[in-house]
Amino acid sequence: MQQAAQTSQNRDVPIKGGALSVDARGTQKTISADGTPIAYERQGKGHPLILVDGALCSRGMGPSRPLAKALAAYFTVFSYDRRGRGESGNAMPYATEREVDDIEAILRAVGGEAFVWGTSSGAMLALMAAERLSGIRKLALYEAPLIVDDSRPTTEADWAGIRTAVAAGRHGDAVRIFLKSVGMPRPLVFLMRLTPIWSKLKAVAHTLPYDGAIVANDQLGKPLVRGRWASMMAPTLVTDGGRSPPWMRHGNQALADALPNVRYLTLAGQNHMLKPGAHVPVLVDFFYGHGSDADFAAS
Repeated sequence: MQQAAQTSQNRDVPIKGGALSVDARGTQKTISADGTPIAYERQGKGHPLILVDGALCSRGMGPSRPLAKALAAYFTVFSYDRRGRGESGNAMPYATEREVDDIEAILRAVGGEAFVWGTSSGAMLALMAAERLSGIRKLALYEAPLIVDDSRPTTEADWAGIRTAVAAGRHGDAVRIFLKSVGMPRPLVFLMRLTPIWSKLKAVAHTLPYDGAIVANDQLGKPLVRGRWASMMAPTLVTDGGRSPPWMRHGNQALADALPNVRYLTLAGQNHMLKPGAHVPVLVDFFYGHGSDADFAAS
């Protein structure tokens, strides 16, 4: 990528701050405001970039580790386990504000300022963090799962069923309800139950209500409230995939329309299953300020 070569001077940013501890595998831990340990890892060289995962994902499962590897040539990339997942703690009671505190703890550990990228429910969590934390210099969001019209059913019943299943210890049912809610065909959900990944999904199913707390109020089929993010200062990139369903595209267009300092791109040929190669040039361009929207927008 030619524009990436032009940013080498900008990417030579020293990382200040530090971690509470480091294990032999390179996992570091910092302490959130309520005392919860948050596990993270870093790789690469350049301006700090924090990745925020969506539902059921962590450093060990999901898009953040492959994406971090692909971005490491351009940024110092920080991937972390959201609370309740992987090697992070899970202090109770849960509140979305505590997850913002967790990002603040990572931000403090990396030196007090960073770029932030989030996907799916993690995109909305990253947006919440950017509203509160001035150290987030730029923000990139991929496919926040907003339902702003009648192009698909709303999710109130799904989140209620997930909460009930988790409270009863029926973690497999919680995963099943969630996967059906996001559009996975029933036969594929059934087949997944026969694979090794099913046990990994069940192991983090108790965190699904956390994602519901973050996104459920924006999945009611109603327009976003005008002026909701009027005070947002961080320049923001909103992206979605050209092969994603209409409801996803509508929601992200509405989000872009609602943000005051925004760039909106649709990535041709992409959907909710993130492919790092399609995202790296877009993120390098946005965070380091080269190129134009037309280079990456859908045809």
